[in-house]
Amino acid sequence: MIYEPREDSYLLAKYVKKYAKGRVLDIGTGSGIQAMTAAKLNKVKSVLAIDIQKEVIEHCRQTIKSRKISFRCSNLFENVSGKFDAIIFNPPYLPEDVKLKDITIDGGKKGFEVLERFFDSVNGFLSSDGIILIVFSSLTNKDKVNEFVSGHLLEYKELEMQRIFFEELYVYLIKKSEVLKMLEKKKIAKIKRLAKGHRGLIFTGMLKNKKVAVKIQRKDIGTSGTVNKEAKGVKLLNRHGMGPKFLFAGKDYFAYEFVEGVFIPEFLEKAIKADIIKVLKDVFAQCYKMDTLGLNKEEMHHPYKHIIVGKNNKATLIDFERLKKTRVENSFNVTQFCQYVTSSKFRALVSGKIIIDEKRTRKIAAEYKKNKTKKNFNDILDNIK
Repeated sequence: MIYEPREDSYLLAKYVKKYAKGRVLDIGTGSGIQAMTAAKLNKVKSVLAIDIQKEVIEHCRQTIKSRKISFRCSNLFENVSGKFDAIIFNPPYLPEDVKLKDITIDGGKKGFEVLERFFDSVNGFLSSDGIILIVFSSLTNKDKVNEFVSGHLLEYKELEMQRIFFEELYVYLIKKSEVLKMLEKKKIAKIKRLAKGHRGLIFTGMLKNKKVAVKIQRKDIGTSGTVNKEAKGVKLLNRHGMGPKFLFAGKDYFAYEFVEGVFIPEFLEKAIKADIIKVLKDVFAQCYKMDTLGLNKEEMHHPYKHIIVGKNNKATLIDFERLKKTRVENSFNVTQFCQYVTSSKFRALVSGKIIIDEKRTRKIAAEYKKNKTKKNFNDILDNIK
């Protein structure tokens, strides 16, 4: 089934004429309109036109004659290699119609699934200064498309919006962000957003077959420099055997080894008594070390996403956005964690496994707060049974 040129095809071709360059990849070529449009440009050296349907590729080979264009059957990037200076995609972008079942227009159950898979892989095929041209519909969910773009450290410009019948069509010009270019120079690949923090965005990627995380300063919160400060804090903590392993940093971002494991609530719910005691004492030891260094991590009274327990029940503290230097007498990591282990939420997770004398823990914590001696700290540990 060949997708014959329609409004979206002509709208996209308008900007292919303007922006296509160098080595071009035309995904889902259909009738071949975008490939032919690009091939006519002097600034275009070659065009690889691909489509998931073999019959479409055979039709194009028989009807389109251009030395610049080659055709190949491929499901997105499945049978594609190398980097391209321009990637063109007029995707199937409408929500699935179970009655119609048309592969040329069905973008998935919600209309954006094909585009999601496209963005999951496109960075690996786009040259550093390359461009992506896509067209999609308001029925695709514009917010989702924008999320896919930013979630892969890309930047977009809306070139045109055109109203037709019951929908709007959008053409986007997409490029790699400067941060993405920097990370790719460091050989980090398969970069994808993982989470949004209060001050930073966290991405994952692969570096020499190892999973890494990258934290990037958010630009929409009115503050700056927090990620740079956190990078310095993580480097300092690494010297004392704490935090995720720091790799490298640049302006408003830093990279570190990804910590595999589960957050502490999930661990506490499933673990046995001996393992829980081991992890709690490990975390308390790290809190005590930060106290002696005069560092306040914050969040240790509700560390639900601040402690990851991995292999061999190793506890790693993460997320040091709020780490601050203070006087030793004003540090409170141990006392904050005491608040957590005497909370109702903690009790519910470890019910029937371990016993912590809450009244005694609070009393010892108060003594520790006044005098951060090793003895007072050990008294807290001895209360975990």
